[in-house]
Amino acid sequence: MQVFSLLLPDFSLILLGVVLFRITNWGEQFWSGTEKLVYYLLFPALLFHATARLQLHFESTGHLIQVGMLATIAGIGLTWVGKPLIKAAPMVYESGMQTAYRFNSYIALAIATRLAGEEGAGLMALLLGFGVPLCNVAAVHSLAHRSGNVFKELTKNPLLIATASGLLFSVAGLHLPEVASAVLSRLGSASLALGLLMVGAGLRLEGAHHNKLMAAYLSAIKLLAVPAVAYGLGRWYGLPMLQLQIVVLFCALPTASSCYILAVRMGGNGPITAFLVSLGTLVSAVTIPFWLTLVH
Repeated sequence: MQVFSLLLPDFSLILLGVVLFRITNWGEQFWSGTEKLVYYLLFPALLFHATARLQLHFESTGHLIQVGMLATIAGIGLTWVGKPLIKAAPMVYESGMQTAYRFNSYIALAIATRLAGEEGAGLMALLLGFGVPLCNVAAVHSLAHRSGNVFKELTKNPLLIATASGLLFSVAGLHLPEVASAVLSRLGSASLALGLLMVGAGLRLEGAHHNKLMAAYLSAIKLLAVPAVAYGLGRWYGLPMLQLQIVVLFCALPTASSCYILAVRMGGNGPITAFLVSLGTLVSAVTIPFWLTLVH
């Protein structure tokens, strides 16, 4: 019951986003503008604030990062294993591969903050900082026979820039002025609520008639296999309980809504990608409580 009460507020906001999108007539321009506000300003402010205040000791967080990245790499590898086994039309499987290892940062920070406050948010931000470039490289590579400069994409990624800047700020031993910290804190709080609303507004279940085996396989990798690897490695490394909870949560997250944007921009199949993102988000309402209960 404690785990469900922990997750209920965040998934309620996602549900509210679904309802608002369907009962209002605010138009695509409103939702697109709000998403840009969250992505380029509010969420980077949260990431920078969380990492800048993190007491960073790589000797104590090194294994956390290793577990998170190794589990993610395992997910990437499994997508390539399945490619010759699952028959799909050109650019359908390639478009969906990224949904098996990319992660929704909004849900990540929202749950981590409720789970362990600033410390939980800081540890999650650390994993996000390492996970963003790894997953973006893998996602662009799977679609690389179309187009795209992965390094250019990474240098312009606001989430990566904010996390890296915060880590450098922390390593340098600097401290945020009280006014700056208050401003960033308020921007970050706004990002969590709006980000979760945007997740709900972006849910699309059209495309369920597409390759059901592919959808089941890729969803199972993201929501079952990757967190299982993280749990096993975390136990083997002997991670402290909070770090184990955070890394399993990180690996159990549903995939990123930006998968759709990348697929469309690189000539992939947008509708099937949007469906896989939405399917994973809905199923994660069951799988995330399972994984958090396992490590609670």
